[in-house]
Amino acid sequence: MARNSPKPEVPPLDDTDRALVRLLEADGRTSNATLAREAGIAESTCLVRVRSLRERGVVRGIHADIDPHAVGRPVEAMIAVRFGGHRRSHFEQFRDEVPTLPGVRAAYHVAGANDYFVLVAAESADALRDFVLDHLTSRPGVLHAESALIFESLRGQGTLT
Repeated sequence: MARNSPKPEVPPLDDTDRALVRLLEADGRTSNATLAREAGIAESTCLVRVRSLRERGVVRGIHADIDPHAVGRPVEAMIAVRFGGHRRSHFEQFRDEVPTLPGVRAAYHVAGANDYFVLVAAESADALRDFVLDHLTSRPGVLHAESALIFESLRGQGTLT
């Protein structure tokens, strides 16, 4: 997971950048030739533009969307984690370590009554319970963890650009 530290300001996207982002968002495996054709630019220009989008952090990565059920992790949960005391070192350790744990799909540092939401996929309800006890509530500073089972997951289909 990327650390949310102050980032240099990204120059505004022009119409060509936005077209490339939309195309990559729809299918990250789109070939350079197809991207160039759809965006109405030369292939060499397209390579440079996509490389620039990556270097500027606009395109953070291209990855597979894996079905947790298909790989033996059918129990998904969103776990709300609340800290007590709010020591920076506890937050930093949590931020650095939790996203690397097996089954963690995402972690979100949020405002409100809870401090983090952790999206987890587990092999069973027992494995989920063990994950919470072994990897979340036992962490320094963690006061409370509450799991909400996910019955259905719908992926957004709207674009960001």
